[in-house]
Amino acid sequence: MLAKKVVDNGPSLFYSSLSVMLNQKHPLFILARQVNWSVFEEAFAPLYCLDNGRPAKPIRLMVGLLILKHLRDVSDENLVEQWSENNYYQYFCGELNFIPKVPCEASELVHFRKRIGEEGIELIFKESIRINGKDAEQAHVSIDTTVQEKTLPTQQMLNYTARLLLNANPSARKVV
Repeated sequence: MLAKKVVDNGPSLFYSSLSVMLNQKHPLFILARQVNWSVFEEAFAPLYCLDNGRPAKPIRLMVGLLILKHLRDVSDENLVEQWSENNYYQYFCGELNFIPKVPCEASELVHFRKRIGEEGIELIFKESIRINGKDAEQAHVSIDTTVQEKTLPTQQMLNYTARLLLNANPSARKVV
């Protein structure tokens, strides 16, 4: 069942809105305003039943968590724990006020990825490219890996990267 929209009822006597409280020059604050969240709402809403079952987590929350997971290069478990402590993560995912608890169980991210499938992941990737604009079209990228954590890539990530490369260069599909 699709989650109901949260309505901001204006200022509260006890809580400050995150949009007022946070530094508006912070990269996540800026990024939250650049992402076209309605694209995800329109694409993923048909994947949910409107009147049956337990209400799902908001689509913006789940997409925001997936984006943050890849931006920060953390596990699902670490991400949901960090979310409960980080105002900017919460604002990025559409929260209006600070919530001092985890947004969901880590396993719910796995279920969401399965629900949206490869097409959903590619939609998130396309939105990332749209935001980054010309930076995403550069032929060369410089990365300093001297302090980057060394992890072995999973087979799923290798398959995904290979698929992206094949889609980007159709001539690579020809087998010699």
